[in-house]
Amino acid sequence: MGAKERQHSIIEWVHEQEHVEVDDIAKRFGVTTQTIRRDINKLCEQGLLRRRYGGVSLPASAAANPIDNHQVPNSKAKQRMAERVAADIPEGATVSLGVGSTIEWVAQALIHHQSLKILTNNLRVAAALSVNPNIDVIVSGGQYRHKDQDVVGPEVTHFFSSFVTDFGIISTGSMDLQHGLMDHDIREAEVSRAIISNTRGRLLVADHSKWTLSSYCKVASFKYVDRLYTDVMPNQQRDGLPDSVSIIECGEG
Repeated sequence: MGAKERQHSIIEWVHEQEHVEVDDIAKRFGVTTQTIRRDINKLCEQGLLRRRYGGVSLPASAAANPIDNHQVPNSKAKQRMAERVAADIPEGATVSLGVGSTIEWVAQALIHHQSLKILTNNLRVAAALSVNPNIDVIVSGGQYRHKDQDVVGPEVTHFFSSFVTDFGIISTGSMDLQHGLMDHDIREAEVSRAIISNTRGRLLVADHSKWTLSSYCKVASFKYVDRLYTDVMPNQQRDGLPDSVSIIECGEG
């Protein structure tokens, strides 16, 4: 992974977590902390991130408006992916939505539907969809995470396990052909696993950069994915996916 792509991925991760330690970034990308500090210096000079508490956080303007994802790398591609997902969701459907900036894009794309029932543990998603009175939103209880504005824990997995939705839509921290979907937080992995285990249509939304990242919490293998919405699909990964996975490419950002 080159420096530019790594820096884009760092920004994306910070937008999802709001604060990340330098050591954790170095471990994730397999480089030295000195390399990461150079990346951070450049990103802070551009106003894309800010140094804080031994790590890096969102700039104040982005933190004040967490649903605005336009500063996230690949935002145009993510918007196109989200719009394609929304176009495939029929009126009257029940939909489970998980966590992450990509899922927030999906929520925004669903705003103009006239009849949906949404289940989520993501309070940003709930807030975005609340502007449409024709969309019913059911929010899980659980342990509130201030920086992520969502809830996690056994209450959330029990919540999603109490329903069978038409569509379960998740993103993921990273992907690889051997281990499938991976995440960097076991609680988020458990939420995603609960969503795709209790739905009729298992939809994964992830841009191509997820193939270049590394996480350590296993979510599921690709046999538990029905459709993969992505911007562009590398040939090696395309050939390695099970035939049961439908790949929907939405163009490069």
